[in-house]
Amino acid sequence: MYTEHDLLDEYEAGELAVEFDTESPQTVIEWVLGRWHPRVAICTSFQAEGMVLLDMAWRINPQVRVFTVDTGRLPQETYDIIEAVRDRYKIDVEVHFPDARHIEGMVRHYGPNLFYKSVEARLLCCKLRKVEPLRGVLDDLDAWITGLRREQWASRANIRKIEIDHDHGGLAKISPMADWTHDEVWEYIHSHNVPYHKLYDQGYTSIGCTPCTRLTKPGEDLRAGRWWWEKNAPKECGIHCPLETGGFEHELEALLGDEHHGVFSETESLINSKENGHEKRSLPAPVD
Repeated sequence: MYTEHDLLDEYEAGELAVEFDTESPQTVIEWVLGRWHPRVAICTSFQAEGMVLLDMAWRINPQVRVFTVDTGRLPQETYDIIEAVRDRYKIDVEVHFPDARHIEGMVRHYGPNLFYKSVEARLLCCKLRKVEPLRGVLDDLDAWITGLRREQWASRANIRKIEIDHDHGGLAKISPMADWTHDEVWEYIHSHNVPYHKLYDQGYTSIGCTPCTRLTKPGEDLRAGRWWWEKNAPKECGIHCPLETGGFEHELEALLGDEHHGVFSETESLINSKENGHEKRSLPAPVD
């Protein structure tokens, strides 16, 4: 049954962004849950920011919805923190998975560790394992809450606490902790005894899939451990900002099948040439 979405227009989003820019995360979350629950959910990979948001929201409404994407390549410690959340907050974490057919097609064509071969290959993997599953979740929501902070990376420097997510159908994207610092996040965790991902104790400062994450060396940027082998590439997977994947966009369309026809740019000429460093090769057959 069709449910009409409660979406913000540009004027309202702008007014709200100004109104809430100096408000606390709790104030923002309380307003958001009051307007959109249960058609709003926290998206988290159970890093420090996500755990703070979860704790804050749970104190406001214990029925808050929380979802995550299991890419199939997560460290055991991520599953441990999911269990800790279920035990502590009595929340049924909504776990979503990529389409197995798409992953099979990708791995069969490029191998299980394609992400080490090029930035484009890594973005293809992120697209199928993270971005596409997320898209399916957001289609049924009016708003989603993220743990993005402005100081995390250059691509996040201008995020607002309330904005319209044009990349996902125009629903509201809420970042209550946009103006928080790294130290404020951890002060909250310790003062409220919030469960946290145990890889932090081993020297990790940003946590994703196992093969794409390493601990951070002293003096490095907090996101330096993500996709560390890449040079001059964005430290993003495409969930929070659209990323061009070059020729692999056409191959992605082939992997996803006809239902996504036309969504991705036509770049077959790039795939079938040596431009951008890619050797000539044929496209994978569409997945049935």
